[in-house]
Amino acid sequence: MQLIFQTNKHLSELCTLGIGGQADLYLEIRSIEMMQRAIHHCHQQSIPYFILGKGSNCLFDDDGFHGAVLHNKIDFFEDLHNGQFHVGAGYSFSYLGTKTARMGFEGLEFASGIPASVGGAVFMNAGANGGETFDYLVSVDYVDELGQLHLLQKSEITHSYRFTSFHEKKGAIVGATFLLPLSSEAREKQITLLQYRQKTQPYKDKSAGCIFQNPPGHSAGLLIDKCGLKGASYGGAKVSEIHGNFLINAEKASSKDFLSLIQQVQLTIEAKTGIKLKSEVRYVPSGRISS
Repeated sequence: MQLIFQTNKHLSELCTLGIGGQADLYLEIRSIEMMQRAIHHCHQQSIPYFILGKGSNCLFDDDGFHGAVLHNKIDFFEDLHNGQFHVGAGYSFSYLGTKTARMGFEGLEFASGIPASVGGAVFMNAGANGGETFDYLVSVDYVDELGQLHLLQKSEITHSYRFTSFHEKKGAIVGATFLLPLSSEAREKQITLLQYRQKTQPYKDKSAGCIFQNPPGHSAGLLIDKCGLKGASYGGAKVSEIHGNFLINAEKASSKDFLSLIQQVQLTIEAKTGIKLKSEVRYVPSGRISS
């Protein structure tokens, strides 16, 4: 099968922030084999590429992306029995948390309501409410920069709070296997967490989820609230008045607006508390060389 790239794809349509220019090349990836071929092609042709999941934790540049955006939509779900599940990286992380809880398995209830793909969650070791993606992860299917497929055990992957060694690799996560224990309380816990999230987060606004990592011993959202930054804005970007750790695209914000507001919040928090907030949103520069 020939790889047919779309040209000049609007990236604002592919991310939850609704920000970004055009990608030179764009391709939806529906299988592991297709991802292998696409990455191999990009490597052979020296084309820069960016792996996109649900676009819930990235900020594209207003100038777009000078390369290929490979949209990971590998969404298989395999019940391997005895609490073991093998899922595609493009599978909804939120639905995985809901589905496994409905089946009576605990461990991923926190994922319910998080607008990420499984691949994105694994990439950044996403977490909430005391749970993290790597807590019940067994292994990861990974395509390297040459297009070769590898099965990586959890022990082979460095991980910590909102970080994994995938940040330092070129390639793509294409699948993951989880081992979850049975629990009669999983479904109730999942519903409770989802309801709480819906009440305390700006679901109807365009955002990239929580923007800042929680500093040790602190809540980033609470720090922002205490420093009076809720409602602060820069251009079309604004700090949510519902949850301080959410920055929203309130009115046709540009990537420059968003980056400037992030910096404004960081400088204010550091000046008032001495604490340096670290952004966890992935800014994707265009890669174009300015003349």
